[in-house]
Amino acid sequence: MDSVEAFGVLDLRVGRVTRAAPNERARKPSYKLWIDFGPLGEKTSSAQLSALYRAEELVGRLVVAAVNLATRNVAGFPSEVLVLGVPSEKGEVVLLGVEREVPLGGRVY
Repeated sequence: MDSVEAFGVLDLRVGRVTRAAPNERARKPSYKLWIDFGPLGEKTSSAQLSALYRAEELVGRLVVAAVNLATRNVAGFPSEVLVLGVPSEKGEVVLLGVEREVPLGGRVY
C-alpha cells in the first residue's frame, strides 16, 4: 500500500461538539465529548483537552476526528472517535481547527 492509499484508509471527518463534561473516572484529566457528524450521527469521544480548554468553550466548536477506528472504553465511557490535535511546547493538546463553517460530516481530503 502506498502512502496515498494509506491516507485513504483513515476516515477523517468534521463534527460539532454538542456536549462536553469532565470524564472524572479517567486516569488523566479528560472530557467526555458528544459530537454531531451530520449524516453519520452523534459519536462520543474521551479527549485529554482539559489543560487548555474548558468544557463550556468546547460546545459548539468544530473539530476534526478519525471516525473509523474501533471504539475504546475509557474509564467506562465509549470513545467512538479520535479527536485530532497537536502538542503545544508544553505537551498540551491543541485542537486542529476548521477555518470556516462547513457541512457536518464532511470528509478531510
